[in-house]
Amino acid sequence: MSKFIKLKKGFDINLAGKAEKKIAQVDQPETFAYKPSSFHGILRPKLTVNEGDNVKAGTPILFDKKNDRVKHVAPVSGEIVEIKRGEKRKLLEIVILADKKIEHVEHKKYSVSDINNATREEAVEHLLASGTWVNLVQRPFGVIADPEETPKAIFISAFDSHPLAPDYDLLFKGEEQYFQAGIDVLKKLTPGVIHLNLNSDAEVSQIFSHAKNVQVNKFSGPHPAGNVGVQIHHLDPINKGDVAWTINPFGVIQIGKLFLEGIYDASKVVALAGSEVNNPQYYKTYTGASIKKMVADNIKSDNVRYVSGNVLTGERIDADGHIGYNDNLVSVIPEGNYYEMFGWILPTTKKLSFQRAFGLLSFLNPKKEYVVDTNERGEPRAFVQTGVFEKVTPMDILPTYLLKAILAEDFDEMEALGIYEIIEEDLALCEFVDVSKHDVQSIVREGLDLVQYS
Repeated sequence: MSKFIKLKKGFDINLAGKAEKKIAQVDQPETFAYKPSSFHGILRPKLTVNEGDNVKAGTPILFDKKNDRVKHVAPVSGEIVEIKRGEKRKLLEIVILADKKIEHVEHKKYSVSDINNATREEAVEHLLASGTWVNLVQRPFGVIADPEETPKAIFISAFDSHPLAPDYDLLFKGEEQYFQAGIDVLKKLTPGVIHLNLNSDAEVSQIFSHAKNVQVNKFSGPHPAGNVGVQIHHLDPINKGDVAWTINPFGVIQIGKLFLEGIYDASKVVALAGSEVNNPQYYKTYTGASIKKMVADNIKSDNVRYVSGNVLTGERIDADGHIGYNDNLVSVIPEGNYYEMFGWILPTTKKLSFQRAFGLLSFLNPKKEYVVDTNERGEPRAFVQTGVFEKVTPMDILPTYLLKAILAEDFDEMEALGIYEIIEEDLALCEFVDVSKHDVQSIVREGLDLVQYS
């Protein structure tokens, strides 16, 4: 049965520089990178390629020794030109010099009737071998789904409420057939419901409006209404021992293309947005693309921060860096590398803040678009208990006490206070409004790892 849920808690960060709804023409990047850091829970990565090897799109390049059935594959065809490692030889990126014309590993094709007649075991093996399995994320913990588990339900958030979020209608235009095929495959993976969650405050995209074999739910309210974790909490909460899976619309479409076309297709549309972009717009490319050509002669100054993803949860990258696996947005905002004396005392209409004492007049014009930089305007200090976390968390949990339980490594309290319900993005707004300047998302991941691996 469909549900309508109105959320009151949260906060919309309305930034200047939203992408214009058009796809710009630009040459494809020369290099693409596969980043293991895009996935939590890869403990012992094992490379299956070396520098100088040639690969096709869909060629296995990596697996986790903990679960060697889950293959990570190349997004494009070309030559492995660099394997980047960090401290303690941590694997950071596998960089591919792409061919001019992308060649694909060929997989078995399925008709619609073949999909309907396929067994669960057949579907699972096809997803694992092709590399599309990594789109399935397991709750709790936010890690790649375990193929040995059976989820009680699968959740798809069909809208994004993060700052500068791209338009899903433009991202997935014309992919209706593949989205439905992906849904039909996912239906084989769970005895429960596939929840398709829509934004009731916006027009429903055509790709989602005709979807079958799903339960359509509608959400209304400020960010983080689009977070799938918040949606799960209000539809079918995760308790200790429960397993649910999530997947984004791109992953559903990629699964549909695998079954109908017999290829691993990493093509996607990416938005370049932010106040420091001259022409914020969309680009057609592939997963892991270098942003070098997108930003060339398109940035207002040199003193900017490039973020793969949104400004709340994204990853900092260089001007020639590569987009993360799950990202369809590159945000460009000013660097905040300056000191501002008494900045928080002065009343102003130019600063965005949830705290009225800081951006004293900003709340008078909620629709105004703001230019926000990376300056934290403070430094880490004592954990001040203000009650503000609860005002931006539309879940029946106590984030302040949960974070303190994580810092104290109190497992019983963590479980009692809702550690199984969240991942980092669900408390990202707490980090934004925190007067104590704590790295809330890192604390959340620390707690999840403690519970999962201890």
